[in-house]
Amino acid sequence: MQDIAAQLNAWHASGRSFAVATVVGVSGSAPRDPGAALAVDESGEAIGSVSGGCVEGVVYELCQQAIATGVPVLERFGFSDEDAFAVGLTCGGVLDVFVQPVVPGADPAIDAGIAYTASGTPVALARIIAGPDALVGAAVAVTADNHHGSLSAAPAAMPAPTTMSLERSVVAEARAMLDAGRTGTVVLALDGRPCDPTDQGTVTVFVESNVPAPRMIVFGAIDFAAAVVRIGRFLGYHVTVCDARPVFATARRFPDAHEVVVDWPHRYLDSQLDRIDGRTVLCVLTHDAKFDIPLLERALRLPVGYVGAMGSRRTHRDRNARLREVGLTDAEIARLRSPIGLDLGARTPEETAVSVAAEIVAHRRGGSCLPLSTGDGPIHHDLAAVAPKRKPRPHAA
Repeated sequence: MQDIAAQLNAWHASGRSFAVATVVGVSGSAPRDPGAALAVDESGEAIGSVSGGCVEGVVYELCQQAIATGVPVLERFGFSDEDAFAVGLTCGGVLDVFVQPVVPGADPAIDAGIAYTASGTPVALARIIAGPDALVGAAVAVTADNHHGSLSAAPAAMPAPTTMSLERSVVAEARAMLDAGRTGTVVLALDGRPCDPTDQGTVTVFVESNVPAPRMIVFGAIDFAAAVVRIGRFLGYHVTVCDARPVFATARRFPDAHEVVVDWPHRYLDSQLDRIDGRTVLCVLTHDAKFDIPLLERALRLPVGYVGAMGSRRTHRDRNARLREVGLTDAEIARLRSPIGLDLGARTPEETAVSVAAEIVAHRRGGSCLPLSTGDGPIHHDLAAVAPKRKPRPHAA
């Protein structure tokens, strides 16, 4: 929804009804991640995408139906060996798409979710996508210190105390996922307890975290850093370069960086604790102990997503010994990716940046780092459970 938030907010402000189709589950070689969205307004205008083209037509029709009926729907689009081309997703993937009608002013949670997302305020929109019919489509919008909407507002055929307990659990789960910047599904019992997806009497909640771009902080204004900055920005990170040497840390040398900071690396990191999270990537390229050790002593104790450090094997061994001397445990040191990057045989700055980026993506997505040609399994890794199983919907490509 983040990619189309400005247009949704404009539709909402004008009082126009619309429907939003959101990818809530993926499996196999599906073309888009959870959170990808397509929206259609009451006049038929469409924005966004859920599949890159292969199921857009049917999803467009589902959005129009949802606007007309006011009823949300969860559909699965998948691959059939018997009739591969009839189902559209001939890549072999499966998409679960939740289509929700939106009437401006009718649901405080949806209203708040759209407004917060359009303004850039971090928010998690939690929607029940499967469960008792009376609850499907119910939503809460959760920020760091507040939430909007209520599950009890839905005409649920459940006692109020049960609904309130479920709402508390949904808010807690959504806030935790917002803190981590994570989007995905959560399965809960009707009273809010965590449970197995195969249990009876459950609800499936799709939590969509809309947060600022993840951060990449590159420490060390060396020639290799410029290439890492470029590829980091290409991957969607908000990229900062930090170096204590003003002659090297200049915007002219790093035009692709969002910001260039002149400061001691450890001191700058200390000043950023409220702006880093589990998605943050730290690339330490200085390979100089006076910069590296104070920085890594802090970085390896922070809940960031990735910490990598450049240097030779000898530098790596010396660095680890120094980190132990300052009190880091073996478990903390094991978080360090050093020497940074995958073994691609890289030599140039650009090749090295590809090596670093490949390791970051593999670490984030759970990749094996083996050539795809050596295996016969799926080429995309499933990091979250797929929404409740439904029979794939065949349709024309």
